[in-house]
Amino acid sequence: MDDAWRRFKLQGDQKARANIIDNYSYLVKITAGRVVTNLPPNLEREDLYTAGSMGLIKAVDQFDPGRQVKFETYAIALIRGAILESLREEDWVPRSVRERSKTLERAFFELEVQQGVPPSESQVATHLGITQDELARMMMEAGRGSVLSLDDLILGSEGSERLHLGDVVPDDAINPTRDVEVRERIRQLGVAIDRLPERERLVIVLYYYEGLTFKEIGKVLTVSESRVYQLHTQAVVRMRGYLGRDLELFRS
Repeated sequence: MDDAWRRFKLQGDQKARANIIDNYSYLVKITAGRVVTNLPPNLEREDLYTAGSMGLIKAVDQFDPGRQVKFETYAIALIRGAILESLREEDWVPRSVRERSKTLERAFFELEVQQGVPPSESQVATHLGITQDELARMMMEAGRGSVLSLDDLILGSEGSERLHLGDVVPDDAINPTRDVEVRERIRQLGVAIDRLPERERLVIVLYYYEGLTFKEIGKVLTVSESRVYQLHTQAVVRMRGYLGRDLELFRS
């Protein structure tokens, strides 16, 4: 435990607390940028920073430096959760965008059930009666207009009881029942990732586990940043279908 953490946690030094918060404030902007890449006109990025800062403060107050968990990992989970919660409360996603996202989710899932393997983009486009270019635009709109991320898959589907991302981070005081539920959700998330087509699975691994940006992933795959964005959206749409329909754990 370094000096600032020791003075705050053991002595209640509020100046040390403020210094810790200031030292890790950069995590708020980084996390906000990863949660939402394109803001709607009615939402300011400062709103996201404010919500994220509340998550950071909560992380500093609750963190136990004696645990074998990096503070950055713990803080990012709470910051991201606070931002997502703020976005849900704002409900800034138009109904039309939500409907298109659900249409995509149903199409990917229904075709996979029929074929026994993940459908290609051309098959989904044919199923929906649109061109592949129109499907690509639909994917981009769905990804930009809603919070499509693995966080929502861990937190639960729309209408189900929601977990906060902070609940996913190990905690000595966590409720045993909740602990089992979270671990099972994460296990099933891993199963869902394994079902993805290879390129989409690679995007998920590089983005969420290796921390690469869409631009960096594009260089790895030798494709454009917008193509990586589309692959990410497709992967999450597929997994929402898997987890929302296959698993009782993810149902309301």
